[in-house]
Amino acid sequence: MKIERKQSVVLVPYPFQGHLTPMLQLGSILHSQGFSVIIAHPEYNTPKYSNHPEFVFHSMDDGLKGIEISLPSLENIYDLNENCKAPLRNYLVKMMKEEGDQLACIVYDNVMIFVDDVATQLRLPSIVLHTSSATYLHSMITIFQQPEKYFPFEDSQLLDPLPELHPLRFKDVPIPVVNNTVAEPVLDFFRAISNIGSSVATIWNTMQDMENSILLRLQEYYKVPFYAIGPFHKMAPMASSTSILQEDNSCIKWLDRQAPNSVLYVSLGSQMRIDDKELTETAWGLANSDQPFLWVIRPGSVSGFQCAEALPDGFEKIVGERGRIVKWAPQKQVLAHPAVAGFFTHCGWNSTLESILEEVPLICRPFVADQPVTARYLSQIYKVGFELEVIERTVIEKTVRKLMLSEEGKDVKKRVVDMKHNIVAAMHIDGTSHKNLNDLVDFISTLPSWVVLPLPFVGSNIASKCIIES
Repeated sequence: MKIERKQSVVLVPYPFQGHLTPMLQLGSILHSQGFSVIIAHPEYNTPKYSNHPEFVFHSMDDGLKGIEISLPSLENIYDLNENCKAPLRNYLVKMMKEEGDQLACIVYDNVMIFVDDVATQLRLPSIVLHTSSATYLHSMITIFQQPEKYFPFEDSQLLDPLPELHPLRFKDVPIPVVNNTVAEPVLDFFRAISNIGSSVATIWNTMQDMENSILLRLQEYYKVPFYAIGPFHKMAPMASSTSILQEDNSCIKWLDRQAPNSVLYVSLGSQMRIDDKELTETAWGLANSDQPFLWVIRPGSVSGFQCAEALPDGFEKIVGERGRIVKWAPQKQVLAHPAVAGFFTHCGWNSTLESILEEVPLICRPFVADQPVTARYLSQIYKVGFELEVIERTVIEKTVRKLMLSEEGKDVKKRVVDMKHNIVAAMHIDGTSHKNLNDLVDFISTLPSWVVLPLPFVGSNIASKCIIES
C-alpha cells in the first residue's frame, strides 16, 4: 500500500557545540531539499528553538540535570546514551502512531551510539553523521587494528612519526593518553563511536576532493554509501545562529575600526580549558607581537578563574585599544570581516572549515581528539597554517608576526585562498558536494520508509500498530 506523505527525518545530535552546530546545519540542508526535519535532542545544551522555526524539536530527558558535564567523562557520555534510549524510542512510536508520518530515517551523531539500537528495534533505517574529518576517523581505525604498535610509547618518541599515519607523530595521537598509553575502556569507547552498527550510510561534513583517498579507504572498510556534502555551513541555506553561548556582537563594531587584514582572531572553542600560565604566556605573546587582536576568553575556560580576571597585571594598559577581549564572538561573522587576517585556533573541524572558507590562515594550538590531527594536516599537508609547538610567549609572538607580516605568511595566505576556491568549486552544480547531496536525497527518498498508523484499539507495544511499507 502506497501512502503519499512528506518524508520526515529525525536528527539526533550530541549536545556540545562542535557537534550540535553541524547537525543543525545538516537539518537546514535536508529541509531545503523537501524533508520535514525533527530534532530529537537531550535536555543538556538545548538548541534555541526560535532560531530554527523550520524544525520540529523534541527534548529528551537525559537524566543529567544538575551534573557538571561541560567536559564530559566517559561515564557521562555512556549515561547520556543510556538515559536517552527509552525517551527516543517512546517518542518515535508516539509520533508515528499519532501523526501517521512517513519516517524516512534517523540521522545520528556517531557519539550517540544508542540510536542504532533504537532504530534496529523499530526497523527504521539509520545514517551516521561524522562531524570531524575523515582523516581523524581513519587514524583512529588504523590504531585500533594494532594498538600494540602504538602504545605504550616513550617521551623520547613524541616527535617520532606514527607508523602508517604520516604526517602524524606520537604527540598527535588522536586518542586521549595518560602516561603515554591508552586505557582499555578508552579504546573501547573510541571503538564504539567508530562502529556504525546496522546503519545504512554515513554523512560527512567534508569535501570529497579534499579527502578523497581517505574516504575511499574508509568506504572500503565500512561497505556502506558515503556522502561527503561539506562544508555544511556554506551548503546550508539558513544563516541562523547555532551558538549555545551568548554572542557579543559589539566586537564587530570594534573590527569595523581596524585596518583591512590587520587583526588576529583568537578563540580556542567552546569546551577547551587552559591554565593561568598558558593564559599569561598567550597574553604577553599577543601584546609583544604588536598586532591588533580580538580574543575570546570564555567564562570557565581558564581553570580556577572567571573570564579575563586571570590576565596579567598591566596587560590591558599596555595593549589598550589594540586588543579587544570578549566572552564569546559571532565567529562566522568575525572570520568573514575584512579586518581579520589570521585565526589562532584549537583546530576544531567547524572552526577550521569556517576559517578556510573565509580565506583566513591559521595558527594551530590543538588540544585533544581530532584537533592534533587537523593541526598537523593544516600545517604539514595543506600548508595553510603554522602550528605552535611550544606555548611560550616568545614563540607565540614570533608565530603571530610570521603569519601576519612575513613572506612566509603571504605564501600561507595564497594557499588558503586556493584551498577555498577548490572547496567552493565542490559546491557548484557540477561539483562533488552538490552531486553527493543530490545522491543523498535520492538515497533517503528510496529507503523503505515505514508509516505507523493507529488501529482502533491500540496497546502499548509496537506489535499493536499497523506497519505499512511505503
